[in-house]
Amino acid sequence: MPTRKGWLYLAVTLDLYSRAVIGYAMAASMPATLPLAAFQMAARRRDPPSGLLHHSDRGSQYVSRLFQAELARLRARGSRSRKGDSWDNAVVEGFLSSLKRELFEEVIFESRAAARQAVFEDIEVFSNRQRRHSTLGYLTPLEFERQATAA
Repeated sequence: MPTRKGWLYLAVTLDLYSRAVIGYAMAASMPATLPLAAFQMAARRRDPPSGLLHHSDRGSQYVSRLFQAELARLRARGSRSRKGDSWDNAVVEGFLSSLKRELFEEVIFESRAAARQAVFEDIEVFSNRQRRHSTLGYLTPLEFERQATAA
């Protein structure tokens, strides 16, 4: 995502069941540690069960030894999209597309810090708590999770 001070890269981990963004990380570059940090945030928030399936695109960060070691440590399995097929990761691609359109299409942030704050607010205040999803019966991700837990 462009800012007047350079690019800001974002990695996210979504819960496919609820569409909640459960992990995210931002940085001025896209090293292997960026999606790893997003995944680790998600793992701290959810304490994933053994056998968890983590799906990603075919980016080198996800096939790195570092990321694969974290999957193994958590007894999770990795799954990757087919080459050149964004439909395989459509939920994440759709989330990122919406975020870019809503935050970055008409505004160029003065700094990475300002962009980070806007992304944080979009995820923590809007996307998880206010954005309604047709696939969730027009509930927000957090409403859907509460309802599923209560059932």
